[in-house]
Amino acid sequence: MDTKKQSDPYVREQTCCQRSIQPPTYQCKISGEVFRAFSLKMKILLTIIFSGLLIWSVVLVSFSNDFNNQLLVATTTNVSNETETPRDKLIGGLLTADFDEGSCLSRYQQSLLYRKASPYKPSEYLVSKLRSYEKLHKRCGPGTDAYKKATEILGHDDENFASKSVGECRYIVWVAVYGLGNRILTLSSVFLYALLTERVVLVDQSKDISDLFCEPFPGTSWLLPLEFPLMKQIDGYNQGYSRCYGTMLNNQAINSTLIPPHLYLHILHDSRDNDKMFFCQKDQSLVDKVPWLIVKANVYFVPSLWLNPTFQTELMKLFPQKEAVFHHLARHLFHPTNQVWGLITRSYNAYLSRADETLGIQIRIFSNRAGYFQHVMDQVVACTRRENLLPEPAAQEESKVNISRSQKLKAVLVTSLYPEYSETLKNMYWERPSSTGEIIEVYQPSGERVQQTDKKLHDQKALAEMYLLSLTDNIVTSARSTFGYVAHSLGGLKPWLLYQPTGPTAPDPPCIRSTSMDPCHLTPPSHGCEPEWGTDSGKVVPFVRHCEDRGNDGLKLFDEL
Repeated sequence: MDTKKQSDPYVREQTCCQRSIQPPTYQCKISGEVFRAFSLKMKILLTIIFSGLLIWSVVLVSFSNDFNNQLLVATTTNVSNETETPRDKLIGGLLTADFDEGSCLSRYQQSLLYRKASPYKPSEYLVSKLRSYEKLHKRCGPGTDAYKKATEILGHDDENFASKSVGECRYIVWVAVYGLGNRILTLSSVFLYALLTERVVLVDQSKDISDLFCEPFPGTSWLLPLEFPLMKQIDGYNQGYSRCYGTMLNNQAINSTLIPPHLYLHILHDSRDNDKMFFCQKDQSLVDKVPWLIVKANVYFVPSLWLNPTFQTELMKLFPQKEAVFHHLARHLFHPTNQVWGLITRSYNAYLSRADETLGIQIRIFSNRAGYFQHVMDQVVACTRRENLLPEPAAQEESKVNISRSQKLKAVLVTSLYPEYSETLKNMYWERPSSTGEIIEVYQPSGERVQQTDKKLHDQKALAEMYLLSLTDNIVTSARSTFGYVAHSLGGLKPWLLYQPTGPTAPDPPCIRSTSMDPCHLTPPSHGCEPEWGTDSGKVVPFVRHCEDRGNDGLKLFDEL
């Protein structure tokens, strides 16, 4: 064989082909063509795949850039419209991050998702004081050795504890009485007193407090144990109880050497002058030595604490913005349970979230014969129209004009025991369009006609409605209503207060815009603690004055103007 020929590529191909069973010439032609065809298809396929990947990557980059730009614009717009900074779920330090979020959804969600950023910022001193209190409660709360030691003294009838040591922990027990608004206001008052005097707050759980609110302090409980030694008696405490502070003053049964193991404080609407001496500086020096205080209250007594010079110094450091006391305390303490939070969020998302503007109207009837009254309805309408909170219905001939206007949605949330008020308002804008072209939607969550305090679902609905009102942009509330006080102050809103009617006609003017959002202490001390203070407690200090809706009665905190 010629080696030169075998080295030629063509010869090698031919030789290999000849080893096949097929006829040599036919097989070699097929193999070459298949190989060339396969090679061409692979090249085309690879080109298509590469081109596709290149195009897809360009699309992805373009989409990513567009998405990022839109996200940046949305985020920038949201931030600039609200607070210039990301929303703070800890509300400036009012809340601690030591809780599991799922156990109490409202604790962090309310500030992140539903409530506008508040212009009222807690002071660093208040934040520090709250963290210190949380540590104190954890050391002294139920289940601790300190709590066990402190309760042991309640089983003895020794009248004199002035010279005895009962440990570092002293307590104040809040007893639930009257309606939900009263309870929220008084519990916040008791907590502030505890903050000022380094006492531990324990709350009566014999009612439905645990069905309404989550625990506010991490790693411990604020619920008074059911085996508390005085549990069976405290419901019956009143001014006739021998260890009621006002009664002991009347009987001269308390002094620096006669200190009982516990005192009962009667801070209700029918408190006597001696009961109200509790707020005074001199009396506090005695009360401070008592290990256990039991409190029944149905009034917001925070303004009266500011009349005590000792407390006032501390309070001014805690609350530079004086009208924001309840606003801060409520957002620290009161977080609706998941069940109540569900009521709130479902109603908000269904009726308020789509609106361009929201208005809350809370109507409370203080009358022996409750129900729907036309003069109250007239008063509500007069107030909302005069203050430009709601437009007038248009004349019939204006209807066609309004249809062509840009229509703004205003949602009106009405809370009342009686559904007739919201139905009347709804029909007003159903029968005729608004003169401004706005669409007015009226919504009332419930109308149960009778207040059912201590009924679990009723109280849960009431709490949900307070929170819903607090989420509105503007709010109108009834004078003297603790329900209304909670709603507007929790929301950081300065309300329009409906004057209380004195007869069957609507008051004129129908309402007044409050210059302070803090609640009113409806039955405060009227005499003062020192002779030179005179008899008008509304003129002792410039920032504690009479409530706008109460004439020369009631006390309320105002920032100096």
